[in-house]
Amino acid sequence: MGIQEDVSFLEKSIAELVVKYEQYFLGIEKREPLKLCEDVERFIRRYNTATIINTMYKFRFNSLVGKFNSYRQYWTRTNRLIEEGKYSRDRFKMARHLAEGDQQPPADRHPKPPENDIEIVYQHYLEARRKCNLSTDNLSRETMFAVIEKQREQLKSKHHCADVEFRVVIENGAPKLKARPAKLS
Repeated sequence: MGIQEDVSFLEKSIAELVVKYEQYFLGIEKREPLKLCEDVERFIRRYNTATIINTMYKFRFNSLVGKFNSYRQYWTRTNRLIEEGKYSRDRFKMARHLAEGDQQPPADRHPKPPENDIEIVYQHYLEARRKCNLSTDNLSRETMFAVIEKQREQLKSKHHCADVEFRVVIENGAPKLKARPAKLS
């Protein structure tokens, strides 16, 4: 193969590796694609020692190497977060798994999310208010919990879902709570 085909092959291999890692992080793939990653690293090492005369292919190759290194840092960081139990997708799956594994509540009660989820939203809301230079003095934890629970029940019945997730966003210089259905029932 010539340099043109090799650079195109490297580009396709990196794209395939990105897809495989995303599938791994989503739980679709059970194993990390280490073999493909090693193959790409080996391919890059082979051309790092070679001299590429054509400046266009040299630029493309160096750009792909930089892209690969950036992705590799991202994958390493994400794997570390997963191992520490701080990866948000894993935390969501773990909370869902724990909620499904618990005993079913009586028919007149709705399953409540763990208190720490509401606490996290409350802390993010306080932080967002501080960033917007707004007072946090008159905002009590109990008031926030009551508002979230009221909205949760309304949205669960409106969207026919098992739970609702809340997050804090800043719009027009003010923090707001955004909700979305988490699980369809």
